[in-house]
Amino acid sequence: MTDSGFPGFPPTAQRFLADLRDHNDRDWFNTNKKTYETAIKAPAEALLAHLEPELAALAGGPVSGKIFRIHRDVRFSKDKRPYNTHLHIAFPAAHGRASDVVACGYFFALEPEKVILGAGGFDFAGPVLDAYRAAVADPKKGAALQAILDKLTKAGFRIEGAELKRVPAPYPADHPRADLIRRKGLHVWRDIEDAAVITGPRLFAETRSTFATLAPLVKWLSAL
Repeated sequence: MTDSGFPGFPPTAQRFLADLRDHNDRDWFNTNKKTYETAIKAPAEALLAHLEPELAALAGGPVSGKIFRIHRDVRFSKDKRPYNTHLHIAFPAAHGRASDVVACGYFFALEPEKVILGAGGFDFAGPVLDAYRAAVADPKKGAALQAILDKLTKAGFRIEGAELKRVPAPYPADHPRADLIRRKGLHVWRDIEDAAVITGPRLFAETRSTFATLAPLVKWLSAL
């Protein structure tokens, strides 16, 4: 697909999110619900539909995206504000072992001031965490990951992820990839702050190009 036809988000989308941040209550949301549906929800559904085949081509198989709800789950949170002030869309990557679910894939976020694009995995635990550490420590697999991350860093992406203070046993503290072994998640991001991009057709091209650049990281993590 060379021309998606996706026109970008209307300017009212980010204004809505900014206003929701200042008036995060049900009365305000219900009064402005039509703006949410036309400026946020409908464009998000269109973007998801246009990105799914692009990511399927990268993955070599079907990719099903998910738009996260605007309503927050406040049951176990001290923060009782009812709404998220951002739009999040995730495109999970298939994992090699059905019994091990890893939150790995591509991510799109629309915030009041910017769009955030990224990919990677979160909250590695159990067998997945063990497999991640072993792969990082492996001379061939670990070197491949380091090369991917070096390239992404050079291209201006930022690397994030929860990490331990110390290198876990049985890996040596002076391992050449000790910083990666300490991680319990690995995700990479870039921001788009240009309103002309966010509100125009260039947004789709930038998103598609960014996800293509991030594909080697997703493939490396998906192979764990």
